[in-house]
Amino acid sequence: MGTVRGQAAAAVLAVCGMLALSACQNGDDQAAAPDAKPSAAAPAAPTATSPVPAPSKTGAAPKSSASATSAGKNPPAPAPPSAPVCGPDHRMPVSPDTIAVQRYTPEGGMTSLVVQHGTYGCPGRFEPSGPWTYLPISEKAKITATAPILPSEVMGKPISTSELTGWLDTHPDKGLPFRYHLDAAGVVDTLDEIYVK
Repeated sequence: MGTVRGQAAAAVLAVCGMLALSACQNGDDQAAAPDAKPSAAAPAAPTATSPVPAPSKTGAAPKSSASATSAGKNPPAPAPPSAPVCGPDHRMPVSPDTIAVQRYTPEGGMTSLVVQHGTYGCPGRFEPSGPWTYLPISEKAKITATAPILPSEVMGKPISTSELTGWLDTHPDKGLPFRYHLDAAGVVDTLDEIYVK
């Protein structure tokens, strides 16, 4: 009797297991595709890496971004080289044709400029250095001046030696940079102010 009951219980458990397995498989099939059409027919959604711009209200084609246009036609220009770090290692040798004019003196019967030589430092401005020296200048020297001697002038305009010395009287020790040339006698015959912002 006990053996019959055990066999019956085993049979019931086997039937229940078969029913449960069948129900799980049918449920998976229905959940996977309940009356759904093949996935190939569904429209593909745009990906995040390739956005599709919406059409404008006027019907014009959407414009591409500025970066894409410039990259397609004109490749970006390389970045300019960075300026060198300023310091004593970047100083140039003493300039042979540039002086900083500090003052003038009429002593000795001839007008002489009181000047300093110097170097073009970093980032390119003339830097006077060393002792003050004297350079005689001709009364007929060809002189061009810019701002601040001529406040509104940037390109350079001719002035006379007396106009220069008159400005130096009221603005001593400014150290404005000039390119100069000496004649055979060692007298300044050309003097061109270097414009400094």
